Amino acid sequence: MDVKTVCLGLLSIQPASGYDLKKQFESLFRHFFPAGYGSIYPALADLAADGLVDCERIRQAGKPDRKLYRITPAGRSAFRNSLAGIEPRHRLRSEFLAMIYFADQLEADRLREVLDRRIEELRAAVAEIDELEKDPLATPTSGARFVAGFGAAVAQAAADYIEQNRGLLLAHRQGRRPRRSTAPEELQAGGEQGL
Repeated sequence: MDVKTVCLGLLSIQPASGYDLKKQFESLFRHFFPAGYGSIYPALADLAADGLVDCERIRQAGKPDRKLYRITPAGRSAFRNSLAGIEPRHRLRSEFLAMIYFADQLEADRLREVLDRRIEELRAAVAEIDELEKDPLATPTSGARFVAGFGAAVAQAAADYIEQNRGLLLAHRQGRRPRRSTAPEELQAGGEQGL
C-alpha cells in the first residue's frame, strides 16, 4: 500500500486538508506507516490529477487558502479496488534495532542512553495513543480503534521487552553468558538492573 492509497482511505472517512492528513500520519499511523508533507502533497496532487479527489479552496483571513480534499466516486471505487487487491505485508524498519544489533561496539553510557530514550519514546507513544482513543474524531471507525490498540500493545510490549532484557546487552562485556529474560522477576534475580 502506498501513501496515495492511504490518503484515499482517510478521505473516504472524511474530507481533509494536507495538514489534517499529516496529523493523522503523525498520530495513529506513526507506528506503522509514517509519511510527511514531502509525500502527502504530491500524492494529493496525483489523486486530484487522476480525478480521484476534488480540491476546494477555502479562503482564510490573513492566511493562504486552505485546500480541502474530498474523495470522488471514482476515488472511492479505486480505493475499494486497491483494498481488494492488496496482499497485506507487515514490515518493520528500525534504526533502533539495527543499532542495537551492534550494541557490543557501543560505549556502555551511549547504550544506556539509547535504551532509556527508546523506552521513554515507547511509553510516550502508548500514552498518546491512549489519549487519541478517547477522542471519537481521532478514531472514528472500528478499524481506527483496532489499529490504535494494536499500536499501543506493540509499543507497550517493546518497552517491557527492552526493560526486561537490557542486561543481556552488557552481559557479554562482563564475561557472563548472555541470557534472555522472559519475565520481570528473572531480571530482578540476576539481570543488569543498573543498565
